[in-house]
Amino acid sequence: MNLAKKVSTALLLILLVAALSVPTFAAGEGQEGAQPTATAQAQEEDGDTGMKAIALGLAIGLAAAGGGIGMGIVGGKAADGISRQPEAEGKIRTTLMLNLVFIETAIIYALLVVILIIFVL
Repeated sequence: MNLAKKVSTALLLILLVAALSVPTFAAGEGQEGAQPTATAQAQEEDGDTGMKAIALGLAIGLAAAGGGIGMGIVGGKAADGISRQPEAEGKIRTTLMLNLVFIETAIIYALLVVILIIFVL
């Protein structure tokens, strides 16, 4: 990956984070000492629910994307290793399966965290 591609990817990520954080900063604190009305409380809860939904979607999406990329790399390297040394196929396949299990476990942990956030927070 060349430098220009890395810089453009970094800028895209920064813009994405900035765009997703705008509603949080735009909400404001309101007036000091004023009691919030029922409508204001309902709107605040809706805003919190919406931000939670965006965060959860990003969390599970990044976990799944990272896991998918990792599995693809591991599978490709295993196929490459087997093609170079066919006699080591058994050991390579065992290591491949073990690595795939660890990657999938990390994705399942991310899913569990997301489910806990949905139902607890």
